[in-house]
Amino acid sequence: EVQLVESGGGLVQPGGSLRLSCAASGFTFAHYAMSWVRQAPGKGLERVSDISGMGGSTAYADSVKGRFTISRDNAKNTLYLQMNSLNSEDTAVYYCARAKFYSGPNDYRGQGTQVTVSS
Repeated sequence: EVQLVESGGGLVQPGGSLRLSCAASGFTFAHYAMSWVRQAPGKGLERVSDISGMGGSTAYADSVKGRFTISRDNAKNTLYLQMNSLNSEDTAVYYCARAKFYSGPNDYRGQGTQVTVSS
């Protein structure tokens, strides 16, 4: 059974940083590309970042480029998202998601972790 479990969310002040983690199980992690997607209150899903199976390729939405960094540790079956210079528009539920190929459609998504940016 594919399982994706996010952690690391919370309340942070504008300008602050958070690091999200996603523990993956039930599949060969290194064989799949991964994504972070988010959903802000009252809005649809936004694909934030993608990373290839071996981590050699990454992509970011314009809204987070230069502030967020996606990475993975295939030995630990874990995906990360380092988020810096957070602002109120980053408030959302963040999900990690699996993709069969880099930048392809996501087929599984975790339960999400809440990130709230507020003073």
